[in-house]
Amino acid sequence: MAGSPTARRRRLSIELKKLREMSALTCAQVGQALDWSGSKVNRMETGSGRVQPSDVDALCRFYGTSDELREFLKSLAREAKTRGWWQVHGAGVPEWFNIYIGLEQDASTLRQYQCEVLPGLMQTEAYARELHTTGAHMSAEDIDRAVRVRLERQEMLTRPDAPEAWFVVNEGAVRNVIGDREIMREQLERILETTELPSVTLQVLPFDSGTYPATGSFTMLGFPAPEDPDLVYRDGITDAVYLEGEHHVREYTRAFDGLRAAALSPQRSARLVQSVVKEYSK
Repeated sequence: MAGSPTARRRRLSIELKKLREMSALTCAQVGQALDWSGSKVNRMETGSGRVQPSDVDALCRFYGTSDELREFLKSLAREAKTRGWWQVHGAGVPEWFNIYIGLEQDASTLRQYQCEVLPGLMQTEAYARELHTTGAHMSAEDIDRAVRVRLERQEMLTRPDAPEAWFVVNEGAVRNVIGDREIMREQLERILETTELPSVTLQVLPFDSGTYPATGSFTMLGFPAPEDPDLVYRDGITDAVYLEGEHHVREYTRAFDGLRAAALSPQRSARLVQSVVKEYSK
């Protein structure tokens, strides 16, 4: 079973939708049969609200599932109510990003392209703090919380079951000075340290790479259970988009493969980062 509350909620939504579709019924038809609104059934299938174990029990009995499946889905509903470690930081982590962190914690693969800043899972405290101080209207307390969450997230890369993480970063993100040259030197040294982890690969997309897939920054998450489909995550200043359809995943996979092909090899990428470190050390 998936580990985080977010992943459990997502798995529950997927299974409930699957059961309804196998029954060839609409949300409105299921709601009418159970004396619910069709929107309630839809919310349960999209994970947009809390799902009570008693409601799951009613749905499973209506669909005629086995006792084993009914109890499994009810356990998902119960455990989805627990809070993740990152949710205790309040306004330091917006709700739309809470969802992402929960999914990230259970990912078995992570593919990310960053065109403006260096990956959050590789950032130093000083670099992350500079980004939060400049990029958002947050109190000093909330900035502290946001930075603490970002640093705690990085522990996933050193776990025994760390996801296979592949990062492609634009050369502009490597050379763009965030804060000052000292912050950047330490940040790039952290990048080099992180790439020594066996599960981490980094490629730099150089300025002279020619034509490559034109996209903004994005992250693709893959999960160990075949029942949990891959998803694409893109965020902005005030919200985020989660794309789960096969078409979206296929096209972003194609784009990421194109970015990898246009980028420097991991070895040449490391040498480029090392050269910039030397520039900032002068």
